[in-house]
Amino acid sequence: MNTVLDVKDLCKTYVINKRQNNVLKNVNFKVDEGEMVAVMGPSGSGKSTLLYTVSGMDKMTAGEVSFCGKNMAELNENELAKLRLNDMGFIFQQMYMMKNLSVFDNIILPAVKSDKIKESRKETVERGRELMKKLGIAEIADNDINEVSGGQLQRACICRSMINKPKVLFADEPTGALNRTSSEEVMEEITKLNEEGTTVMIVTHDAKVAAKCTRVLFIVDGNIKGEYNIDRSLSLRERERNLNNWLLEMGW
Repeated sequence: MNTVLDVKDLCKTYVINKRQNNVLKNVNFKVDEGEMVAVMGPSGSGKSTLLYTVSGMDKMTAGEVSFCGKNMAELNENELAKLRLNDMGFIFQQMYMMKNLSVFDNIILPAVKSDKIKESRKETVERGRELMKKLGIAEIADNDINEVSGGQLQRACICRSMINKPKVLFADEPTGALNRTSSEEVMEEITKLNEEGTTVMIVTHDAKVAAKCTRVLFIVDGNIKGEYNIDRSLSLRERERNLNNWLLEMGW
């Protein structure tokens, strides 16, 4: 199986008021193609910083991050931006979209800006509509973003994240701003994408969310303290119970 993300001795330090804050300390892990990896840990442990750093949204202080064989430390800002646009998808807790565009135009915007997929505008539109249909939101295509529910908007964000056929989908607390029903619907769609072959790295504090993944990284004070492999052949209830027991052992 191909490794899509290889992280070695990753460090991230912020300097605030002349004081160093070492958020990530010599972090090492790999993510293989087709995995769905959850990052869990207490508040302030470095979960989101880890996701932003390995995806190139934030600069690393030291170490190495290899994304599909490319050393990200060697890429300039334009190269990183192109890599994120073409080969990465992003879903955030806050559902950022352009307010002056319809839901559909927000979804296809990354494809319009990208030169990765050689296709006509008509083909891009067809793919965008197909993604919306697949996620059950075809009816809101022409709506403004303030005319839809939170769950619908997050599913639109998933469509946008997938429009350029990314190699890895990064998600930072994608269900954090949703109610339980919408949360379960969104996670069902992300899980389906993973089962169809999309590699996913997701930051979450919710064991119900993490139990749908294939592996969990547990981070405390900027260090990965443990990894837990999840057996997807078990029922979701069993997976969640076993994961909660492991998290308690880790000091959750």
